Amino acid sequence: MSVVTYELIENIGVIRLNNPPVNALSHALREGIQDAINRAQEDASKALILICEGRTFIAGADISEFGKPPKAPSLPEVISAIEGSAKPVIAAMHGTALGGGFEVALACHYRCALSSAKVGLPEVKLGLLPGAGGTQRTPRLAGVEAALELITSGAPVAANKAAQMNLIDRVIDGELLEGALDYARELVTAQAPARRVSDLMIDPASAPAELFEGFRSKLAKRARGQMAPQLIVSCVEAAVALPIEQGLAKERELFIECLQSSQSAAMRHLFFAEREASKVKGLDKDTPKREIASVAIIGGGTMGGGIAMNFANVGIPVKLVEIDDEALARGLSIIEKNYSITVKKGKLSEAQKDQCLSLIQGTTDYADLADVDLVIEAVFENLELKKEIFAELDNSCKQGAILATNTSYQDVDQIAAATRRPQDVIGLHFFSPANVMKLLEVVRGDKTADDVIATAMALGKKIHKVPALSGNCYGFIGNRMLRHYAREAQLCMIEGGTPEQIDSVMQDWGMAMGPMAVGDLAGLDIGYKARQGLTDEQKGDPKTYCIADALVEMGHLGQKTGAGYYRYDPETRARITDPEVVEVIETQAKAHGVSRRAIDNSEILNRLTCALINEGSKILQEGIAQRPGDIDVVYVFGYGFPAYRGGPMQYADTVGLKRIHDTIVMFGQRYGEEYWTPAPLLKELAESGKTFAEWARGK
Repeated sequence: MSVVTYELIENIGVIRLNNPPVNALSHALREGIQDAINRAQEDASKALILICEGRTFIAGADISEFGKPPKAPSLPEVISAIEGSAKPVIAAMHGTALGGGFEVALACHYRCALSSAKVGLPEVKLGLLPGAGGTQRTPRLAGVEAALELITSGAPVAANKAAQMNLIDRVIDGELLEGALDYARELVTAQAPARRVSDLMIDPASAPAELFEGFRSKLAKRARGQMAPQLIVSCVEAAVALPIEQGLAKERELFIECLQSSQSAAMRHLFFAEREASKVKGLDKDTPKREIASVAIIGGGTMGGGIAMNFANVGIPVKLVEIDDEALARGLSIIEKNYSITVKKGKLSEAQKDQCLSLIQGTTDYADLADVDLVIEAVFENLELKKEIFAELDNSCKQGAILATNTSYQDVDQIAAATRRPQDVIGLHFFSPANVMKLLEVVRGDKTADDVIATAMALGKKIHKVPALSGNCYGFIGNRMLRHYAREAQLCMIEGGTPEQIDSVMQDWGMAMGPMAVGDLAGLDIGYKARQGLTDEQKGDPKTYCIADALVEMGHLGQKTGAGYYRYDPETRARITDPEVVEVIETQAKAHGVSRRAIDNSEILNRLTCALINEGSKILQEGIAQRPGDIDVVYVFGYGFPAYRGGPMQYADTVGLKRIHDTIVMFGQRYGEEYWTPAPLLKELAESGKTFAEWARGK
């Protein structure tokens, strides 16, 4: 069946596109559109409608073609053919018209859409910019400021909002084709011309230099380190200053620059890795899933409350369990406060808030959990307490209920062994704040049933998380790697660095926050309490935690006490350098026989990133992670790793595994091999000249 068909309905030519699942702009689709437009110039049609079959209008480019030799016609050539049509062309949109799909619509002379449709230019999320006129035509219709916001955010807008922005001419209620035909007939009757967006001019006075300067400054904070947003501003500037032909040439030049960049390669890798992470190797895609119609959360603290919100937000009733009425009231008030903040930000209405809150009920009695389909334990990290809770759940919950632990690093198999149904036990590791952070680390125990895994992965998507599967080990994927990253941060600090220097290096490189600032945000007492349950051997080298322990013992627990590695302004929570902390660092260095020295920024960066990569290599080799991309997904969505670097394993591939390997060997010679011995897989790949991606494809 052809992906493009053409027919005359009375005197209206209808070009239908049908390239499932999302009508991506493949070569066949581009060729079909161009042929249909050319053919229609010679027939009896008075106007043309471009409409799509299936669930959506053109949802964007076929990114599987990126990096491959281009095939004519290119998208700009197709767009030129549409805009050059002597007969008016009307885009009729439903579903989502995104990226190249919306650029096709912008090239049409008129645009109509169902009220449920959304339009947008999300290329920036792949480290790209619109390369077929999006940056030139959008500001001509919507104005410069609105175009900058739309294109640099990549967020779609609903049809009614798009109509207010002058991006859509008519919003249709009812059947799309009939509405589009009626609109086309009106245009024909009115003898409406083939109105070309490229003929419009932008008044330079509407876009002074200060507007662009202000937007660049805003993007420097909002999209720190990313090149595509800044180049989008340059393209829109060109739309104001240059004729359309020169503006399009500038756009194409900068699009190619983005396409060939390591940033776009990383973000495109992440796009595919996110989708791949939800697939479980060896698990039949038809594996049945258990129905999750009700959920219970054990523990009403910040984490438990945040987890509860995820389920209420998608209409699943939640029972929040606490130890007594006072703790329960406190937990429910935290949830209410979080929803109120969301309302204040304009992301939720009062009615929606009330609806969500109505789905969360509190209890102090495990007997109330007899009929729930899923229980998530979210108490503090004490293995014995968790085992006691699971033994109680085993007695209270119905057969077939899934019993999940939100532990960050405890042994899921030991927790499961506290029940008579280890096949129903799984780890669901949410990240704080759980109602905001997108990652869900799904931890498979040794006896976890296939249908429980399948249910957990599907449920992650339902509650709008990015699920990634991990095997069971101390810390799973994310926190196991984080221990080594944090170790090097502590060692760099005691050897001569400061919290400000280490945080600045990592934040300037792209991390959302530096390691010391993260520690203050999470609370230094959490790690302190966890270490109290370990033997000296398990704790490791005292130099890797002595500063943190000393701060906790001084009452410096982080942001919650107004002091940690930094002091915090009580009003703004702004970080302030604390001379007391410098004294602590110097005292601990002296106590542990460390001669402090000046540490170069590049050494800090290499020690922290190589520590992540080396441990990630071990995790891959052991099968804890299914694939390198899963590790990247965990770190980008759970730990603030910069998306434009693609995650630790993609970054390693970009830098070159031989270079990473040789750096680790050099650190081993300088600091000892206890921490700096290349992982066997890393060594093997470095010597063979392969990448993690190539290794994964060969498995």
